Amino acid sequence: MVQNYSHLSAEERGAIMVGKARGESARQLAILLGRSPSTISRELARNGHREPSASPRLGRPTLGYDALRAGQRARRLAHKARRPHKLHRDGALWRLVRHLLARRWSPQEVSRTLRRQHPDEPAKHVSHETIYTAIYAAPRGELRRGLVALLRQHKCARRPRGQGANRRGRMHDLPSIHDRPPEANERLLPGHWEGDFLKGARNQSSVGVLVDRRTLFLKLVKMDGCSAEDALKGFSRAFGPLPPALRQTLTYDQGKEMALYKTLSRRTGLAIYFADPRSPWQRGICENTNGLLRQYLPKGTDLSVHSQRKLDAIAREMNLRPRATLDYHCPAEMIMRALGRDDLAQAIDDALLD
Repeated sequence: MVQNYSHLSAEERGAIMVGKARGESARQLAILLGRSPSTISRELARNGHREPSASPRLGRPTLGYDALRAGQRARRLAHKARRPHKLHRDGALWRLVRHLLARRWSPQEVSRTLRRQHPDEPAKHVSHETIYTAIYAAPRGELRRGLVALLRQHKCARRPRGQGANRRGRMHDLPSIHDRPPEANERLLPGHWEGDFLKGARNQSSVGVLVDRRTLFLKLVKMDGCSAEDALKGFSRAFGPLPPALRQTLTYDQGKEMALYKTLSRRTGLAIYFADPRSPWQRGICENTNGLLRQYLPKGTDLSVHSQRKLDAIAREMNLRPRATLDYHCPAEMIMRALGRDDLAQAIDDALLD
């Protein structure tokens, strides 16, 4: 039996018509033509053939299938105009999708936000797979490279994390993440943060990263260096303006930049807890955020060149980015709702696609 699919030829359609006139079954015709029985059955069904209610007498034709008419129908459908692509290059929807991708949104974030904000407008709905297809279907060259560059992961392979020993040093008698209060573990209220240092080239520059576990609200902190004194100064400055309700706990890894955590706790009122060694999943929110931030602050670059104003702009863009774990709402909207500012939250949501 033929393995590769091909359309029925005029000769095969003629053989089907003659065979049905003789009373042969679809399976008998399939064996004769070297086709799948389902191919013959579909050809008969789509061209109006119906088996008679009683067995036909020998020589009496079985009505319903005409090879000439079936061939004409097949040729007509082969030349019928296909439905236009939903993400046509000149269409308004593609321009909107391209605009949101340029804001470093992922295709899934774009898709789900459009669907959420336009639930009754199917013309504005597009799946993330369709977006990926539109990107990779672009002709090879500068256009395609520019589109692929908009994606978070635009390399063909990922380098695995190093498996060597931890060379960052160890601190002892740290408050454990296992002693963290239930309200921090359950992410029920804002004010429980995860923190980290995002390191630059040769670990000689850094940016402080603080993410609220409940709302995913992000604060970026310019650091003067990578020492414990730099972390104390930078994080104290970041938490200082926040109301006490948003200064509950901070969960960090066991990096030596947090050696002065007791002083930071006294200054800010935060209860500080530390994850287990080599357990990044215990701070998964911050780890995921770090991955998104590398779109703005690439590895191997000097992070000291970024001013606090520039970091604030990056944080603002991230806080206006819809997130899957927030049902594709954005962190800025969610923290306003958590603070009881539903008016500001709605205004942020309304302006999300502007």
